[in-house]
Amino acid sequence: MPLAETLERLYARRRFGIRPGIQRVRTLLDRLGNPEQAFRSIHVVGTNGKGSTAAFLSSILTAAGHRSALFTSPHLIHFRERFRVNGREPGDELLAAHLERVLSRAPDDATFFEIVTALAALLFAEERIELAVMEAGMGGGSDATAALAGMMTLMTPISLDHCDYLGGSLERIAAEKSAIIEPGTPVLVSRQTTTVGDTIRSFCRCGQSPLFQWGTDFSASWSGAGRLDYRGMGGVQQGLAPGIPGRYQAENASLALAAAETLDGMGITVPASAMASGLAQASWPGRMELIPGPPRLLLDGAHNQAGAQALAEALGDYCYDRLLLVAGVMADKDVHAIMAPLAPLVTRGYCVTPSMERALDDTELARLLAGLGVEALASGGVADGIAAARNEAHSQDLILICGSLFTVGEAMAALTGHRFEGIRG
Repeated sequence: MPLAETLERLYARRRFGIRPGIQRVRTLLDRLGNPEQAFRSIHVVGTNGKGSTAAFLSSILTAAGHRSALFTSPHLIHFRERFRVNGREPGDELLAAHLERVLSRAPDDATFFEIVTALAALLFAEERIELAVMEAGMGGGSDATAALAGMMTLMTPISLDHCDYLGGSLERIAAEKSAIIEPGTPVLVSRQTTTVGDTIRSFCRCGQSPLFQWGTDFSASWSGAGRLDYRGMGGVQQGLAPGIPGRYQAENASLALAAAETLDGMGITVPASAMASGLAQASWPGRMELIPGPPRLLLDGAHNQAGAQALAEALGDYCYDRLLLVAGVMADKDVHAIMAPLAPLVTRGYCVTPSMERALDDTELARLLAGLGVEALASGGVADGIAAARNEAHSQDLILICGSLFTVGEAMAALTGHRFEGIRG
């Protein structure tokens, strides 16, 4: 059966929505013969920076000669982007065959993300993977990826997000994220707030899990030459050139490097040369992705307050006359928190309605931006907004496209002539 037809059956599972818990996916993995036991998994959880960190680590492991895999979500344009084996996406025919097998064994009430997680496990086992870097969805202990026992957990910065599912406080969200930690396994943590850090440390003490923290055990900073200097448990590496742009990537890169050092100490060989080359070869589309002009377009998936603040700071590294904003957000997000850090930098906004069922209407977004002092126009769909901004832009202007990964994905599809397969989960 063609992949498109099989995907339609998978997408129908979205009717079950988001249902935290791992029993259904465990049942499905049992029916598939427990493919997750054929390889070792590394969990990456947090709120911001999960995908970049996971991409850095996967690339490092591949550079070190290990057969590694990467599982991420959501995809930007095509469903197959969620799965990479040594940096390569699976072909449509292979993916369709494996998905058909998973669907045929799935419990009647298994959700979209549960099936996709089981599909990743089956695909990676069949591809004889040694190590899989698994980016969690929005959760931790109740996330479908928790059904795969992790040999290590990486925790990127945690902030308020998905409060309806994870809890309304940082402490509750941090506890949910931390619950994915397997007792006795190492935990590596980016810079966190005091509340989050205390919660993580409590989980590590209870589970006797070794804890390595940013700023204490490892760190990174930019040199004057625009290169990254890493200080880790095994020494210093200077002049590194991360393949994923953005000054905020220093912490994500250092977390991946610290994980590589820790794995090397666990008998999984990762030489310093592989750390440097893997970091340089890493890619993560839609994050500070610059498309040459004139005018230039900059795409970034920032979709919460912390991400928008990091984006606003990163814009300081770009030279431009005016910043024109093409923005589209989801209605269940804190739109003011996302747009407030960017508003002082923007000359004009072109508000769009991404083709997702939970997208905020462009006219409402334009009203909210106007309240932040930005001249904003309701511009229709994503492609329409890009066209309007390009029509207005001078050669030295910069067009920023952001507000949601779905906005960025739809923009990339429009710019490359591909069909957009936007889907949540």
